[in-house]
Amino acid sequence: MGRARDIFTDWPGKPQTQDGVYSEDEVRLANRNSGTLLETLRHDVTPTGAHYLLIHFDVPDLDPATHRVTFGEGFDAPFALSMDDIRALPRVTRPVTMECAGNGRARLSPRSHSMPWGVEAVGTALWTGTPLAPLIARARPRAETVDFAFMGADQGFDRGVEHDFGRSLTPAQLAELDVLLVYEMNGTPLLPQHGAPLRLIVPGWYGMASVKWLSRIEALDTAYQGFQQVRTYRYRDHADDPGHPVTDMRVKSLMVPPGVPDWGSRMRFLQAGKVTVQGRAWSGGGRAIARVEFGVGDIWRDARLTPPPGRHAWTGWEVDWEAPPGEHILRCRATDDAGHVQPLTAPWDVAGFGNNMVHEVGVFVS
Repeated sequence: MGRARDIFTDWPGKPQTQDGVYSEDEVRLANRNSGTLLETLRHDVTPTGAHYLLIHFDVPDLDPATHRVTFGEGFDAPFALSMDDIRALPRVTRPVTMECAGNGRARLSPRSHSMPWGVEAVGTALWTGTPLAPLIARARPRAETVDFAFMGADQGFDRGVEHDFGRSLTPAQLAELDVLLVYEMNGTPLLPQHGAPLRLIVPGWYGMASVKWLSRIEALDTAYQGFQQVRTYRYRDHADDPGHPVTDMRVKSLMVPPGVPDWGSRMRFLQAGKVTVQGRAWSGGGRAIARVEFGVGDIWRDARLTPPPGRHAWTGWEVDWEAPPGEHILRCRATDDAGHVQPLTAPWDVAGFGNNMVHEVGVFVS
């Protein structure tokens, strides 16, 4: 049987991986998707062109002049909105940090065969749109509603299953989360790759929940069974484990790599003396960052924190380091106000989701 037939009709399972060796398929994914530039962590808001991207299928070709989002199945007062209708609704702008659930996958051993993220799949943007909750109320979901499904216009295959990208939230989750229908990013209309003309933003959750190219919303009387809800984005200890859903982001921090880089290895070169190291830290569920520690070897000390630009946006940190000559591994470790601490080793997951182990940067000081 040919490889194409296997992919579309008789999926054989994910290929095995080898540490440090990436398949042609993984390289192809890495060429389509992009992480942020760690040097842009200096900014409260990630420049649009440096914000991470994960695109599951193809970018749909949607015309903002004719695009509609429908509140349809399961509502007693269904309706559709044009982009002009949505832009006429109450307008809010919120800074939100978003991270891909698979960020850090490449740091696991063995890793899942998928997009081989290092640490760069994160960014913070100013998202402009309108709150979703009043529109859900206007559509009058039926009393038996247990799930709201959010469907994008992007379509494709995963593990031999054809589907539209879709995700869901329960009524309780929707009531708790400050979900937005968004049409602008950093003060300009959404770019096609970021979900134009309309997307969902679910603050505090990993990025899979923020459905791009949003086209329809449904109220369901049974739990949504879409592929991206039940077949993936679940924490699993082994392949047969039903697991539990990936939801809000785990506490994490990254640093701006100090000094100047080697082109290939990205190792850093520094002159001996005082160096100010800085970075960003964040957590999900509206949890604030309480502490960031900076480590050189096994010696840790507290960094200075700067207030975040919003409840769901990352916190800045910095520390002064007297860099002595030699080779060093620099690390950073965040703690949120619920007491969650970044682990020193990667938490295991079959698909590589939620890896929030400490960030490490190798430097040579001369």
